[in-house]
Amino acid sequence: MVALPSKTISLTHKMKKIFLSCLLIGLLPIGLLAQSNHVLWYSKPATYFEESLVLGNGKMGASVFGGLNRDQIYLNDATLWSGEPVPDHINPEAHTFLPSVREALKGDHYALADSLNHKLQGRFSQSYAPLGTLFLDFNHQDEAKNYRRELDLETAISTVRYEIQGIKYKREYFISYPDQVMVIRISSSKKGALDFGIRLSSLLSREISTNLNILTLRGHAPVKAEPSYRGNLKDAVVFDPTKGTRFTSMVKIKTFDGHIEQKDSSLEVHEATEATLYISIATSFKGYNQNPVKQASPDLQAFQNLIKAYGKPFPRMEQAHILNYKKYYTSFHLDLGPSTAPDLPTNERLIRYSLGNEDKNLEVLYCQFGRYLLISSSRTPFVPANLQGIWNPYIRPPWSSNYTLNINLEENYWLAESTHLSAMHLPLLGFIKNLSKTGAITARDFYNARGWCAGHNSDIWAMSNPVGDFGQGSPVWANWNMGGTWLSTHLWEHYAFTQDREFLRKEAYPIMKGAAEFCLDWLVEDKDHFLISSPSTSPENEYISQDGYKGATFYGGTADLAMIRELLTDTYKACEILGKDTRFKDILKNTLSRLLPYHVGKKGNLQEWYFDWEDADPKHRHQSHLFGLFPGHQITPEENPVLANACRKTLEIKGDETTGWSKGWRINLWARLEDGNHAYKMYRELLKYVEPDGVRTSYQNGGGTYPNLFDAHPPFQIDGNFGGSAAVVEMLVQSTDKEIHLLPALPDAWDRGSVKGICARGGYTLSLEWDHHRLKNCSLMSFQSGNCRLVYSGKVKTVKLVGGQRKVLNWD
Repeated sequence: MVALPSKTISLTHKMKKIFLSCLLIGLLPIGLLAQSNHVLWYSKPATYFEESLVLGNGKMGASVFGGLNRDQIYLNDATLWSGEPVPDHINPEAHTFLPSVREALKGDHYALADSLNHKLQGRFSQSYAPLGTLFLDFNHQDEAKNYRRELDLETAISTVRYEIQGIKYKREYFISYPDQVMVIRISSSKKGALDFGIRLSSLLSREISTNLNILTLRGHAPVKAEPSYRGNLKDAVVFDPTKGTRFTSMVKIKTFDGHIEQKDSSLEVHEATEATLYISIATSFKGYNQNPVKQASPDLQAFQNLIKAYGKPFPRMEQAHILNYKKYYTSFHLDLGPSTAPDLPTNERLIRYSLGNEDKNLEVLYCQFGRYLLISSSRTPFVPANLQGIWNPYIRPPWSSNYTLNINLEENYWLAESTHLSAMHLPLLGFIKNLSKTGAITARDFYNARGWCAGHNSDIWAMSNPVGDFGQGSPVWANWNMGGTWLSTHLWEHYAFTQDREFLRKEAYPIMKGAAEFCLDWLVEDKDHFLISSPSTSPENEYISQDGYKGATFYGGTADLAMIRELLTDTYKACEILGKDTRFKDILKNTLSRLLPYHVGKKGNLQEWYFDWEDADPKHRHQSHLFGLFPGHQITPEENPVLANACRKTLEIKGDETTGWSKGWRINLWARLEDGNHAYKMYRELLKYVEPDGVRTSYQNGGGTYPNLFDAHPPFQIDGNFGGSAAVVEMLVQSTDKEIHLLPALPDAWDRGSVKGICARGGYTLSLEWDHHRLKNCSLMSFQSGNCRLVYSGKVKTVKLVGGQRKVLNWD
């Protein structure tokens, strides 16, 4: 499992060639053009990871290349990470330096504050690990014809078809959640035509064996894997046979004819017509605070899953897989109107679309692909989707493929509630509970504060300390400590959409209260007696002070205060709903009234810094100080027009050219500003074709989309996919706990369409239909009786609902 060699192709030349072919295809009658809104397909095998088709059941992941003479399938497991549980008190004296940092800031000594802030750092997170690669080696002697590789989002099944010497070959791949195995069925149209071998490899410490016609890969993850951005460090990856998470993968083949030959480290199939492979994976991870070495060997679990699945007929397993998957995928349907785009391979559709051509079904496909990825990567309790979901071939993946808390992990889940995937939100919510436990130690040791907090990065071990390797990291990214504050708003969002009072009482409120307690202790008074955070950093961004100093550490950061304001407001509401903690509720109310308000700068922008300083990089990819506009609910064009215009000006200054996840966020921000056309312009840019080139990091040309629809940060980060999908919903429906806005940012390009199964805060599920850019009808349902306030085009309707009954409204 290694990075494949890079290649250089003239994108402009390739675009021109494909555009000419599109023009030729366009001469065909419209009735013959039928591009799909749910199928990705390609006319050749994948060469790069970013061309592979990914499958997952929320724990086990696979990246399928679909090669002819050799098919390689990267295998992953959501629970296979480097490292082990976080030790307590890694820097117990860190908080003793906090007063010095604050004192330096009080005297406006920013360089000194930056220097002292290094004392408030801990260790780096661990890395998500690649389990291994499954190879299928075929003995094809001639060229293949009619090759087609596809992924059907409606069934979560990938298929490869081709023909050699008149014999038709077919491979079907899926990963079953009910049976917890991957299944590959290989068939030929001619009896006895299948001859192939299977073998396994891994970049991790491993041993490979065969026994009883079962191919087994055993190994363990590193005890340490340094972040890739730290360069070629000595001992960057360390294996210790006495430490690390153990893993086992087993493969067994079922044939109806032919025979299976067992080698020392491989299996071979000869003269078969059809063969089915069953692949199981298990690890020794049992929890964020459980030593994986002290757990039972994963062999038994892998073997039990394998044998149980092996005894079931393929059609029965396939049906169970599809039924289980569809109950989530089909809960949301999107139609953006008729399209005349030609039926092309997905990579060619992207190139054609990048030239400015219409392809509404590609826009739907991308939105639904985000939902597919979340279903496929987020179904393991307490283990949310990471920076790459669950798909990673690298032992030191980009940014450790970890949980980056200053936007990326949160953005992964923006679409969960609104697109009817609330169940996929639960792994994140469980992870936040784990983080609150380690975060309580971090709050005490680093900040002498109550409650809990979390820093810039985390991992499966719920690491919560600020990173930086005890002073080696720059405060511009290492010292940010609002991760717990931001994450805790997700607990409230889950309640807002589901109205699950028991969840709010038992799970959400205690964690929210702890995060709020940290914020209360973290705030200090400024010279005007407003409450501010000190020290502040604005994620990965730098200022230029009035005396020309370029720095990161300051006080009164707008981003900090926006997140604190949102959390304290949510916690206050929770107190009211639950009827508890009256005194604490009063403290929250008083604190909210004393927070430093937003300020508009001399350029008309929303100030990011306490003073109206210049940005070191005015077009920086982070826009954390706009949190109050989105994903927060503090700024709206209706209620705060001055601040909303300041947000608009900020976005105009930053421009539209940015990385993948950042573009996804900005689309949501433009939607909240009710500028559908600008949001749509950036959505199109998010789907700009990017040629895969391995793991090269480049911000210069902005983000886009790889051939397999992966977000190109670049390199691949999954948050852009999730942010883009969420943005489509934000253009169609926006909601608060008071009202629902219908088609608030509908772009001109989507003049006709419909959406079903879209969810809104307050516990509502809606369906909309519009034509000629006007809402035709709306239906909504809630499991609770009550009044719902709907807003469309300046008009307000209050609808009385009976719990469990759907109501249809003709708006005109």
